[in-house]
Amino acid sequence: MVNKYISWLIIAVLLMSFYGCSKTPEPATSGSEKMKVGLVFDIGGRGDKSFNDSAYEGLERARKELGIEYEYLETPQATDRATQLRQLARNPEIKLIFGIGFLFTDDINAIAKEFPDKKFACVDYTVDPNKEIPPNVVALKFKEEEGSFLVGALAGLLTKTNKVGFIGGMKIPLIEKFETGYKMGVKYVNPKCVVFANYAGLTGNAFKDPTKGKELALAMYDNGADIIYHASGSTGLGVFEAAFQKKKYAIGVDADQFQTAPKEMQEAHTILTSMVKRVDEAVFQTIKSVQEGQFHGGVHTFDLKSNGIDYVYDANNQSLIPPAVHHQVEMLRDKIIKGEIVVPTTLKDLPK
Repeated sequence: MVNKYISWLIIAVLLMSFYGCSKTPEPATSGSEKMKVGLVFDIGGRGDKSFNDSAYEGLERARKELGIEYEYLETPQATDRATQLRQLARNPEIKLIFGIGFLFTDDINAIAKEFPDKKFACVDYTVDPNKEIPPNVVALKFKEEEGSFLVGALAGLLTKTNKVGFIGGMKIPLIEKFETGYKMGVKYVNPKCVVFANYAGLTGNAFKDPTKGKELALAMYDNGADIIYHASGSTGLGVFEAAFQKKKYAIGVDADQFQTAPKEMQEAHTILTSMVKRVDEAVFQTIKSVQEGQFHGGVHTFDLKSNGIDYVYDANNQSLIPPAVHHQVEMLRDKIIKGEIVVPTTLKDLPK
């Protein structure tokens, strides 16, 4: 009887030992440990009421809906980007690091190789066909030309002077996509319309110069333009000031810029619409993919079809956009989604 008891005791101890050494796979983020995200803003930082603020909205949404924590840093100087990315990567609590803006591309590639156990995401990542994207990096791309085409069509249909304008920040291929789409949209619906175009500069500072934005916009309005579309970060705040001063219209970018405009501009309907680039959605979805263990490196593209690109049409501007005009623009949206209209990304490829 004693031997039998000892035998059962040995079996019990062996079973406890076996199960004690095995580990149940943990979920991507356990309930007791919040996932932490790091983010470095583009030049201009928070408060641009556009590109950077949209990224911040994505962080905030993830905090509220997914329960994550986050830490963010500004980028006052170009040389700070690598330093700040590395600072976040060295934090053992941070699992995912964002660089907001194309200027982060090279630094993200380098830091991602230094920290292969971390995950990185870059909004507007510059894809080089001759270079591989590190496996722990996701390149978040947008078809800005598609949304720019639609606001261009809107401007071409609503202009009273047959003159409209475009103001970009830094003169680079990325911002040229906005100009290209806008020009094609204007000309598609109004071939006789003149489109002025100018840029605030050749460096990153061109995205944070409202004084220059106002100067360029005033010149265009004085030349007869009655609607100006900007793709210039906080430089665009100067475009809005010029539009308000001249009692003309401006078109915002990246976020619904009517919502963050001063009350007097809202009441004057200075901002006709905005081309919405869902940076917030890209940030949120990337965080969610990491939390759920579904992160995959490579290029992720957001366009009209995926609702990653759009333009604003709501109660704040419906009085400015006749139903027939809205219907015409929506038909153009359908044609782009179906592939019946293909919007180029460079000026040289615009239809002659």
